[in-house]
Amino acid sequence: MKRTCLLIPVLVAALVLAPTASARVVELGAVADPVNPSCPADPCEAAVRVTGLQGRAAGGPKNPYYIRRDGYIVAFTVTLAEPTAEQIDFFNDNFGSPAQVRLSVLRRGETRKTRLNYRLVSQTDLFEVDDYFGSSPTFVLPQPLRVRKTNWIAITVPTWAPIFANNLGKGDWWRSSRAKNSCDPPRSLRQFALGELRSVNVFGCTYSGARLLYTATYVPDPKVTSEPPAQ
Repeated sequence: MKRTCLLIPVLVAALVLAPTASARVVELGAVADPVNPSCPADPCEAAVRVTGLQGRAAGGPKNPYYIRRDGYIVAFTVTLAEPTAEQIDFFNDNFGSPAQVRLSVLRRGETRKTRLNYRLVSQTDLFEVDDYFGSSPTFVLPQPLRVRKTNWIAITVPTWAPIFANNLGKGDWWRSSRAKNSCDPPRSLRQFALGELRSVNVFGCTYSGARLLYTATYVPDPKVTSEPPAQ
């Protein structure tokens, strides 16, 4: 079933579902200086069959998708290139259609030995994006997605999506769900999209000079500021 891009009034309604009357909304992954996706340049590079986690975006904070306090993800935004008809046919023929995205919530291993192991905790529904090429649609979640402190928010692309920017500086890098020492460049198109909940996968490949173009709208739980009355 195709999802539609919902407007701001719906986003406000979604925020009300979070258990706080004075919610502080944080856009994870937002930066002051956005970059342009690679398409429709030649070569046109897109994210395909991948679960990716942006480790750093130039101009933004370190670990931009790390959850530091329990809360809710209520929406997410992707920046989509506008590929040519020929480029769209190439990706559809090789990786399937429609173009789709979803958010994935991950939990990282706690020891030095397991720090590249991530467990898939939960995911959003799939959202089709082929009606929104050339724009930055925001998708509001039908139900806010609960996230816990120490979770990480990744983007999963089961087919393909033109949400990729390349040839950037060293301040931009991301990790993909591939075993260490088997890290073909992203243009090899041999990545993995996670879909089995509770499974543990190695994010052993880091790619510099590139960015996955997504942000997540996060509402942290309110801080407790008073102690309960003594009994």
